[in-house]
Amino acid sequence: MSDALRHLQERCGCTPDGAFGRQTAKGIVGFYELSPERGAHLLGQVHHESGNFRYTRENLNYSVEAMMRVWPSRFPTEESAEPYARNPKALARKVYSGRMGNNEDAAEKYIGRGFLMLTGFDNHKAFASDMALPQILQDPSLLEKEYAIETALWFFSRNKLWEICDEGVSDDTIKTLTRKINGGYTGLSHRQKETKKIYQWLI
Repeated sequence: MSDALRHLQERCGCTPDGAFGRQTAKGIVGFYELSPERGAHLLGQVHHESGNFRYTRENLNYSVEAMMRVWPSRFPTEESAEPYARNPKALARKVYSGRMGNNEDAAEKYIGRGFLMLTGFDNHKAFASDMALPQILQDPSLLEKEYAIETALWFFSRNKLWEICDEGVSDDTIKTLTRKINGGYTGLSHRQKETKKIYQWLI
């Protein structure tokens, strides 16, 4: 498990054992004063996006095959992907430069971080401004531990996702949230399973 989960457990008064379960879920939801519905949706999505709270930094160490699968329009052939294989810095510049407020240097610096993988200069800048944390722009690695859950809470607030959470925990609401968070429906069945399980812990 990552240090980020232990850090979060300590903050919320839970045993910092690095294992996500019922008591940790209840501790987080209580600390941040979330309803069972909001807590279940937040933690269910975070559970999937972070690989059960293990990962808070985007891993761009891709193979040729993985790049062609994840970015088929950018890497339609093995030849086009080969220069970026196992080269995270070059890959970040290739896939993120010119997007989300990134120039080439920003593309490399502002890769996905936090429990929901906050990505891009524009998102980092907005988070830093809204949370009064200007140091984030100089040191985005702070999102990997100290502010890992805050990135997720901020994303839900910024994109008005709490209102969807308030509609209840159902396959439809989880699907709607997944689209807004993921841009598609990757891992939908797993998100649904985890969200419903966590909801049962909280009610």
